[in-house]
Amino acid sequence: MKTQLLRASALAGAAGLLIVGQAMAQTAPAAGANDDAVEALVVTGSRIPRVATEGPAPVTVITSDSIKAAGFNSVPDVMRSLTQNGGETQTQQSSSGMDWTPGAQQVDLRGLGPNHTLVLVNGRRIADFPLPYNGKSAFTDTSSIPLGMIDRIEVLSGSASAVYGSDAISGVVNFNLKKKVDGTTVDVTLGGYEHGGGASQRVNISSGYSKDNFDLVIGGEFVNQRPMWAYDRDIQDSTKDSPSSRTAIARRDFLRMDPSEDVYVDPGANTCKALSKLNGGSIEYVSRPGWGAYDADLDDYGPGYYCGSYSSIGYGTIVSERKSANVVASLNYAPRDTLSFFADISAGYSRTRQFQDVLNWEYQDANGSEDGIFYNQFTGALDLWHRNFTPEEMGGLNKGFIKNVSKTFSITPGVKGSLGGGWDYEAFYNFSQYRSSISWPKVVTSKATALFLGSQLGVDADSGYPIFNADPRELYTPLTTAEFESITARTTYKPVARQQGVSFQINQAELFHLPAGPVGFAAVAEYGHQSYKLGLDPLATVNYYYGLRDADGSGSRDHWGVGYEFRAPLLSSVELSTAGRYDSYKYGGNTIDKFTYNGGVEWRPVKTLLLRGAYGTGFRAPDLHYVFAKEGISHPSGTDYYRCRTEEPDEDIGDCSYADDGLVKVRLGNAKLKPETSKSFNYGAVWSPVRNFDISVDYFRVQLNNAVLDMSLDSVLRQEADCRIGQTSAGTAISITSPTCVDALARVKRNPLSAAINPGAISTVTINPINVATERTTGIDVAAHYRWPTDSLGTFDFSIAHTWVHNHTSRQYPGDPIENQLAFDSGYDIPRTKSSAAINWRLNGLSVGLHGQRLDRVPNYAEDGWTKATYMVNATVQYEINDRTRLSLAVDNLLDKDPPRDPTYSGYPYYDTSWFSSTGRSYYLQLTHKFGGASGL
Repeated sequence: MKTQLLRASALAGAAGLLIVGQAMAQTAPAAGANDDAVEALVVTGSRIPRVATEGPAPVTVITSDSIKAAGFNSVPDVMRSLTQNGGETQTQQSSSGMDWTPGAQQVDLRGLGPNHTLVLVNGRRIADFPLPYNGKSAFTDTSSIPLGMIDRIEVLSGSASAVYGSDAISGVVNFNLKKKVDGTTVDVTLGGYEHGGGASQRVNISSGYSKDNFDLVIGGEFVNQRPMWAYDRDIQDSTKDSPSSRTAIARRDFLRMDPSEDVYVDPGANTCKALSKLNGGSIEYVSRPGWGAYDADLDDYGPGYYCGSYSSIGYGTIVSERKSANVVASLNYAPRDTLSFFADISAGYSRTRQFQDVLNWEYQDANGSEDGIFYNQFTGALDLWHRNFTPEEMGGLNKGFIKNVSKTFSITPGVKGSLGGGWDYEAFYNFSQYRSSISWPKVVTSKATALFLGSQLGVDADSGYPIFNADPRELYTPLTTAEFESITARTTYKPVARQQGVSFQINQAELFHLPAGPVGFAAVAEYGHQSYKLGLDPLATVNYYYGLRDADGSGSRDHWGVGYEFRAPLLSSVELSTAGRYDSYKYGGNTIDKFTYNGGVEWRPVKTLLLRGAYGTGFRAPDLHYVFAKEGISHPSGTDYYRCRTEEPDEDIGDCSYADDGLVKVRLGNAKLKPETSKSFNYGAVWSPVRNFDISVDYFRVQLNNAVLDMSLDSVLRQEADCRIGQTSAGTAISITSPTCVDALARVKRNPLSAAINPGAISTVTINPINVATERTTGIDVAAHYRWPTDSLGTFDFSIAHTWVHNHTSRQYPGDPIENQLAFDSGYDIPRTKSSAAINWRLNGLSVGLHGQRLDRVPNYAEDGWTKATYMVNATVQYEINDRTRLSLAVDNLLDKDPPRDPTYSGYPYYDTSWFSSTGRSYYLQLTHKFGGASGL
């Protein structure tokens, strides 16, 4: 029966680690057992049912038992343990995550970006998180998937576009939720951290009802997670924790500068003393070396004084506050053996709160300039003020949370059955929606300027800066809570993403017979519609809030696709498989069509050995926000090559007066983007010499072409200079009428020569995403499992998984040098190897497990060396009190390891939050009890 195979799979994974392909004696074809012993089922990467879980491409299977045995307490924790998950993604503490995608977490197989990993639930697509990753690309939020309702997770690393269509370039992660339950099972989990903060409670309930031909499975997960604050951890609760003396200084909470000399203006000790009760009583009169007045005797700049705090840096969360409820239900009605109607339904609600930092303010003009400089009539000189607002002024830290209230809903009604003659079919409609309301606290620029500086009195003729008459004492006067609230507001985005479609598929396990056996066949036809709407606060798209001008976006696309699969045994020991698929996307008046294919071979020269290989092509239609993004503004610096080459031709570019000019970058979507394409190849072996041992070794290679990337600001500025001058810096003639020049000159706008301020200077540069980049990764995956049953000592399970990346290279633009992303100075912080291992022992009702992970060295902060490799160990103990009750204890980070010490990491929190966390040792106590049904958990 199918349940027998799944039970075998669960036992294979009971060691608490990832069993690649489960090449054990239970997988009959690999070991030569009787094929009739188990029923065929569909495994991720194919639509043709088969008995063997091994195929031409490796599939990693993680069972619910293995998740518990490893001590994982969230889906992102499980995903991070995958050795194939080699990309650097955002975490709960990530500042980029709080800026763009609060509360969401991603998976990035092979390090090619989260948007290249396809995430499925029960083999079906779900809606993306409604805000784009880093403000650009789509991804699936794995934190929204209920851990307690997972039956197993299947991970196929490699191209699967020929089976699933677009998105499956680097791999597929398929979360299979529970479809069968016996009785009602309740799990109650209480968690906490040894060093404080982050206490949690989780309740999982699963139940079912069966009568005659009707089955219902329903389950729910309810989570209450308290926040953990940075001030709860010794290694990041103060700027004194910085390993660099240059940055181990107090935060500049109250700072005044003289821009003409680029030095701090001394407020005086008494001024700071009057502020000493703020930031929890931590404001001091402090200094920073080299930022004071010039001392002619020392021929150096002295210390610059200001009012600041060492501990105010700790106002941020490491673990988010989360309250969530997820409910899933599966219904099945089978009036006869050859026909059944089904419906899968899921609904989720979550409320997360994160704290990134206290708000701050400097003067910002109507164009969004961020240099903060103004002419102060009160002092008769240029001035710059900076303020970090304190919890006392805010009225408490609760006012500073980033809030995300999300609602998810999916429904899949369908029918499946038999057409006779061995033909089976399935038809369904799928709808999935992810809707959020996300708000950030912000300073309102005009109101803060009016409060601190008063009204603008004109523009200074000499400097071009606006004139204010502002008494510096205003800078050092604490705000009342009412005043703080008068200059701040919440900007609220209401994004929504939807995915819907219909699918019809048929399969035939014995289409016809070859001398070596039957040929399997499957075909699929799909039609779908996808849409998104960012729903930005209109005021966030203009220069209303300090430091924010975002790009709105909305759009949709239609898609249809048809595909086929064949599996054929050429010899008794050789089986070939192939798949092909044609997809068409329509959006914004454009159509993208692409045919993808793959092929694989499995050869069993002996019963205990499987040799395999597969090759596949893939493609990915452009993300909707890459296509439909509206105008967004940022304020980077760039080199004005035209003025450097014409006004200062004898100067090196780096020494040119226009080498670091501030400008406005305008970013827009691009409706003319082409699809990204890929080629994927793997070959390897699975060896199972004895019943309880298996090992697999697989080589992989993925090549990504035409990858979407934003245009290079520097390249556009170089082209514009070449076109205006008529030749490159090397002397090659350029035609100003060429398409390249027409485009470059249209993108770079300059102030009129008659302008009163900065005549001829660059005002704006417009860019958009284009298809230019290439990326390639190769390496080896290794996995092994051994079970040792004894007569009196119980059963021992050992497992190991390891991924070694041979190379990971990329090239942003044609003609650019190829970058080695594994080099410490590449700008990419990805490891060469990831490993995990587990041992589990069971005797009667007692089970004890250890699960360890190793992360290879990653580049240090200075990009001139490496951090050391790190290790993480989880421990679990489970005891079945009786056949209906189980008590479990999981200790995560058993050795209480901190992030690796990096002497060069001068930026807060002084370690790489993409890979490490300072949460420390944690404990999770779980009580499981089953009501009704058959005995046994």
